[in-house]
Amino acid sequence: MDAAYDEIADWYEGVFLTAGDPLGAQRVLRELLGEGRGVCLEIGCGTGVHAAVLRGLGWTPAGVDLSAGMLRHARDRLPAVRGDAARLPVRDACVPAAVVVLAHTDMPDYPAVLREAARVLRPGGVLVHVGLHPCFCGGFADRGDPEAVVIRPGYLDRHWTKESWTGEGVRAKVGASHWPVAELLNAFVAAGLTPERFAESGGPVPMVLAVRARKLF
Repeated sequence: MDAAYDEIADWYEGVFLTAGDPLGAQRVLRELLGEGRGVCLEIGCGTGVHAAVLRGLGWTPAGVDLSAGMLRHARDRLPAVRGDAARLPVRDACVPAAVVVLAHTDMPDYPAVLREAARVLRPGGVLVHVGLHPCFCGGFADRGDPEAVVIRPGYLDRHWTKESWTGEGVRAKVGASHWPVAELLNAFVAAGLTPERFAESGGPVPMVLAVRARKLF
């Protein structure tokens, strides 16, 4: 199976990642995940750039991603396998933590991914979702003015698009799936995950919405 990121993996590693963490995603990941022990599965791990954050918190990172090109860059950062996030090659109830970092818009059926995350988590396990903010990021949001965001029609339309306020980012190259905030949060509940905390980052208008949720049973 081909993956959209195969064609841009070298650009992503060599150009895009040089910007660092301008959205504050890693800070939010540290805040919501916290310290722990055992395997933390990164779903949609890409090049494995967040593995160092997980190790710094005491976790043992492992990853799954659909893109062989991205995994080629990840191999020195964490153990990872090629697989579909909606059909994780992981047995039931075996990991204490999982994360999805800036990847949910790359997944056409994110509710299915959340169900899979719930399946592989142990009872009491934690999932941390760090994603582009569904209210202020998407094909409907014009962020050309750094002081404001213009919201155009389209927020409530669940759709995939390559429309982007900049041609220099990832979305203009591979597209993105959009989930309005109510649908996104309801998908956690439907998967059997109980939200515990939320966070936003980026500014002056937030670009990231993060959720910490727990599998209770």
